[in-house]
Amino acid sequence: MNSNTSKYFLALLFLAAMIACSTKKDTFLARNSHALSTKLNILYNGQIALDKGVKGINDNTTENFWKRLPVEKMQVSDDMPVDGKPKNTDFELAEAKATKAIQKHSMNIDGREKNYQIDEAYLLLGKARYYDQRFIPALDAFNYILYKYPNSSNNYEARIWREKTNIRLGNDAAAIRNTSKLIEDNDLSNQEFADANAILASAFLNIEEKDSAVVKLKLANKKTKRNEERQRYSFLLGQLYEEAGQKDSAIYFYQTVIDMNRKAERKFVIQAYAKKAKLNNYKNEDYDLFVKKSKKIMDDRENRPYLDVIYHSIGIFYENNNDKRMALDFYNASLETKSADTYLNASNYRNIGNMYFKDTDYINAAKNYDLSLALLDVKTREFLKIQKTRKNLDEVIHDEAIAKRNDSIIYVVGLKEPEQIVYYENYIQKLKSKDELKKLLEDKQKKIEDNIAINSASNMPDGAISNKNTGIVPPDNANSTEKEKINTFYFYNPNTVAYGKLEFKKRWGNRTQVGYWRLSATTGAVANTNPEEKKTDTITDTKTAPVVVNEKYTVEYYMKQLPTSQTVMDSIVKERNLTYYKLGVTYKEKFKEYNLASTKLEQLLAYNPEEKLILPTKYNLYKIYQITNSAKAEALKNEITTQYPNSRYANIVSNSGSHNETVQDTPEGEYIKLYRLYEEEYFGSVLKQVDGLIDDFSGDPIVSKFELLKAYTIGKLYGLDAYKKAIQYVADNYATTEEGKNAIEILKTQIPLLEQMNFSTADSKNWKVIFRITDNDEKSAAAIEAKLALFFANENVEKLKYTCDAYTEKESFISIHGIHTESYAKFVAALLEENLKYKINQPGIVISNENYKIVQIKKNLEAYLSLKKL
Repeated sequence: MNSNTSKYFLALLFLAAMIACSTKKDTFLARNSHALSTKLNILYNGQIALDKGVKGINDNTTENFWKRLPVEKMQVSDDMPVDGKPKNTDFELAEAKATKAIQKHSMNIDGREKNYQIDEAYLLLGKARYYDQRFIPALDAFNYILYKYPNSSNNYEARIWREKTNIRLGNDAAAIRNTSKLIEDNDLSNQEFADANAILASAFLNIEEKDSAVVKLKLANKKTKRNEERQRYSFLLGQLYEEAGQKDSAIYFYQTVIDMNRKAERKFVIQAYAKKAKLNNYKNEDYDLFVKKSKKIMDDRENRPYLDVIYHSIGIFYENNNDKRMALDFYNASLETKSADTYLNASNYRNIGNMYFKDTDYINAAKNYDLSLALLDVKTREFLKIQKTRKNLDEVIHDEAIAKRNDSIIYVVGLKEPEQIVYYENYIQKLKSKDELKKLLEDKQKKIEDNIAINSASNMPDGAISNKNTGIVPPDNANSTEKEKINTFYFYNPNTVAYGKLEFKKRWGNRTQVGYWRLSATTGAVANTNPEEKKTDTITDTKTAPVVVNEKYTVEYYMKQLPTSQTVMDSIVKERNLTYYKLGVTYKEKFKEYNLASTKLEQLLAYNPEEKLILPTKYNLYKIYQITNSAKAEALKNEITTQYPNSRYANIVSNSGSHNETVQDTPEGEYIKLYRLYEEEYFGSVLKQVDGLIDDFSGDPIVSKFELLKAYTIGKLYGLDAYKKAIQYVADNYATTEEGKNAIEILKTQIPLLEQMNFSTADSKNWKVIFRITDNDEKSAAAIEAKLALFFANENVEKLKYTCDAYTEKESFISIHGIHTESYAKFVAALLEENLKYKINQPGIVISNENYKIVQIKKNLEAYLSLKKL
């Protein structure tokens, strides 16, 4: 080739390259050059970045198997991107690559795109924005494909991603409509069909149409070829059927996940086992098979990260099969794994608490409920339910402690003195053993800690222990746990060995090294046969200082605490009986523990309680027996109606009155009537009735309500000091009830504020003129009201009104109100004092609204009048 030909060839090659690089020339070379460059360079790197970002989302998203799983794993986070900017560098890179492909290689000629890879770039752009949770820009990208490239091979995929985005934006109805049309009008591939039905399932779940969601999710589960989707859809179907109460169907889909084995993530398989264990009713061969299978799962090293869930599910299995000991062991084993799943730990504590609760061990139940509440979300219904149960336990624990203490005192006092001495000697022996064991464990722990400190302080290299004591050198690769075990092994430490010898000698004395050494304890061989040792012991004994005996180890310490007064014993018996009644009613009303409630109430009747407790006890037993034993209920009904025919309880059980009368005769009905009197300010009537009702319903939970109402009434009639004492009584005697807690809160917050209130001399916009009326002076009250009626009819420019306000039990006020200035109040008072037409035979007292409130609260009108004279 000559030089001229070479020049022409190079020029032609350069021209072809220029044409290929142009985005304005619709040539074969240009189209394929830009498409190839877009696909193999820019979009390839963009797809790698997108895949990396999606993997990061999947790896960092924690599945919450305690709630219904989402159809798609990615969940919207709270930290939304600011100003529409990307927040994930991988998705930012993918978006940048897609944008670059569009900007540099788009061939939009005569309104048509000639680069067949540009729709791929827009699809990548939309996905990057979607995963970056910028859904509106993502929707724009998908819509652009459908608008500009209606014949694109990515049309179905773009439509599917558009509806996924619509769901994220809350447009569930639009997603359902568009996706249904896509399925009906087109022949989709299996995976596209699965993806479309998954979108429909997600939308239906969002609008709580679970039946429709189940149908679509089954279709998606059948057609998808992706294992990660099959495991999710199957597990979600199991959850949905479980919510619907269809256990067999739920177990079937959980088993589907289990059968996937290694095709599914291990956490899905383990959670499916757990769900199945909770739902299945294992009997006979199934029971044995489950136990065998569970052991195999626990022994599998691959399952070690999930032992917390495994132990919890096995605990549920044993609890469902009434093996409480095994259930408790596995719940505790789950807790000992130190699981990071807070709800799992809360569930363990809750289940343990429920087990103790059913066994009426309310102290341990309360402890576990407290631990569960500390881990639960305070806004959940479960938290509120456990919290309510826990509050009710406070009263039971308090009353059970009183009952146990008083029963113990009554029992011991009933013994003869020698029997009392034996009783306390046995108790002291148990107490000594307990204290000695505690001290022994503390001393051993201290010795071990000292030994560890000594070994740690030595200059030995890591992985080795001094041969001075043990003669053993562990391997260099021994882990820290093994090292610690070797360091703290009892016989490797001379200090612990010496301590052990001393403890042995203290317990067993000197033993000769012959035969069965324990036998010498029964043959008299305990005696020391060494004369020198005897001599030493004798010398030591003579020099030993007098031993100071702990008074807790003496019978006298307890004997002197026993009550000797019959009055005190009567009080203890009365308190015990009342506590038994309260416990019976609490178990019946709040916990529905009818057997336990009847046991308490029957025991109370066996104690021959005071008369006022017998009838309500029998009535509550009657209500319990109506549920548990109809024959006993009928017998008690006859007993109540024959022995107490005129009582309200006889009226209730015989149902002789009307429905309304029966309701009113109940404790709740009596309280409602009394409270209405309180609202109508008949405070004297309330006080006259409330004590009788408290006696009638003694021991009933409603008594605390009556007591609090009584305290309020006392405050209305006798002032702040009397109110404070009455509230203090409620707080002291009913501390565990809701009313007692309210009283405690009043003492902490309201009473101090009321005590700080003092008369004010500041100007006020509301004034009163008041007249004092005694209860036995009805004529005076009627005369004042007549004069006021005449005054209002003729002179009432300001449209004043008057009311009758209670002040004390024997005194009330007629109060004119609606006055806005002190000067006008004084004018009204003067007019009513001096004008013969309206004259009232006592001077009106001018007082501001603020000071009137203080007078009513503290009942200190005389102090106010004295202040006015100064």
